[in-house]
Amino acid sequence: MMQARLVAIEEGKESSVPIRSSQPRALLMRLLQFFLIFLGFGIVFTSFSMFKSRHFRFESVIIPLSSSRIQPCFRQPNDFKSWIKPPLNVWHQMNDSELFWRATFDPQIKSYPFKRVPKLAFMFLTRGPLPMAPLWERFFKGHEKQYSIYVHALPMYNESYPSSSAFFRRQIPSQVAEWGRMSMCDAERRLLANALLDISNEWFILLSEACIPLQSFPVVYLYVSKSRFSFMEIYDDPGPFGRGRYNANMEPVVNLTNWRKGSQWFEINRKLAVDIVGDDTYYPLFEKYCRPACYVDEHYFQTMLSINSPHLLANRTLTWVDWSRGGAHPGTFGKGDMTKEFFKKMIEGQTCFYNNQPSSACLLFARKIAPNALDTLLEHSSELFGY
Repeated sequence: MMQARLVAIEEGKESSVPIRSSQPRALLMRLLQFFLIFLGFGIVFTSFSMFKSRHFRFESVIIPLSSSRIQPCFRQPNDFKSWIKPPLNVWHQMNDSELFWRATFDPQIKSYPFKRVPKLAFMFLTRGPLPMAPLWERFFKGHEKQYSIYVHALPMYNESYPSSSAFFRRQIPSQVAEWGRMSMCDAERRLLANALLDISNEWFILLSEACIPLQSFPVVYLYVSKSRFSFMEIYDDPGPFGRGRYNANMEPVVNLTNWRKGSQWFEINRKLAVDIVGDDTYYPLFEKYCRPACYVDEHYFQTMLSINSPHLLANRTLTWVDWSRGGAHPGTFGKGDMTKEFFKKMIEGQTCFYNNQPSSACLLFARKIAPNALDTLLEHSSELFGY
């Protein structure tokens, strides 16, 4: 048997041994092919999974922003409330150019799509503290939703009002304001611009630290809010302290016939406030050509508004002053002057026009009142002024 097998092999004949050894080899090749196919599908599936994973992960970053449960770390102030809500703090880092530019953003549609309580913006132009602050506190009490306050003091002054005060943290970023120079008008424009940032401020009242209110808050609010005109004293003075201050270099933008004079203490509406802050036509001329003895705070706003908006002006002020003593400044009145007769004489006997009708109610504020008059005014404010 063994010999026959050897002969068969030598003769090249088939045998059972090589047949058995070829079967595992074929099976191995098939397994290898299957594995390669499986591996190929695996690579394709993995690649597809990675793509889908990245896609869904990207969507998960974007979509949850609208979810009420997941909030972004930082939200842009582009919602409606951010436009209508007044700034929480009047202090900011804007320079004048940025501030004035921002303040002139004003709605052109005058029907507001939200409940708006129009406010009076009381703007105090001061050197430092407000000696009459306790009297003003009494005047403001109970009317918090109808007013806002802005104080422009010297830059080095730091306010010291308690947190309960209406004047607490109402001091705006300021610069030095020199009497009779353009820096004084800059300060007034700065006050207006800051007040314009609150969309609810509709009327703007400029006051000094020596001003006091002659009427209760409801009377002042009603008088100003119901007027069809803004109150700024404007008149043509042909003398040396009026037309005599005009500089012909201001032609043709401002002619001599346009030149006006008046008190710097005003009460104006929002439209005129925006016009003053946004002015870049008259400002350069007055800055260059109206310098002492041309006192720009008596001519700039008065001339500009009388040219552009004469139909909106009452051409009178609501602030009483006494120039009878002569000099560059009005008279100052102290403790000894604070009598019922003094204020009666001040208020009574006045004649003016209110909404084109004759009226004896012409004044709402008075200056210059000395600090030593405060205690007497507080003692008799209810009797004298109704607050």
